[in-house]
Amino acid sequence: MTINEAQDEVIEEFADLTDWMDKYQMLIDLGNDLSELDEKYKNDSNLIDGCQSRVWLQCDYVDGRLIFTADSDALITKGIIALLIQVLSGHTPQEILDADLYFIDKIGLRQHLSPTRSNGLLSMVKQIKNYAIAYKAKEDNA
Repeated sequence: MTINEAQDEVIEEFADLTDWMDKYQMLIDLGNDLSELDEKYKNDSNLIDGCQSRVWLQCDYVDGRLIFTADSDALITKGIIALLIQVLSGHTPQEILDADLYFIDKIGLRQHLSPTRSNGLLSMVKQIKNYAIAYKAKEDNA
């Protein structure tokens, strides 16, 4: 599935929910469904700067693709990182760098987050893109 197909799937999942309390519940459910992050990855080097809650993001490079796992100590934040992983994990660094993450605005996420959560979302996206930049540079130098 391409990144845009994954984004369209997320948009479709949220389309039926008109009440933002239901959308928050879906985020919480997504976070609860997130695979458990191994405790060894819950360290300072995987902690995302700029998030009010603690969010750990682990990135592994497997067969030319970036595989993300994450965890957070806040339910909604954990759901947000789960959404980003659902859309971006399993893609090449170049695909991630080229991605226009339009689903964030289409589902109304950005305008329904508090300013601190919104900053956290931007920090999560930035960290994912930073991993993509780093692994892309490694590929180019290989």
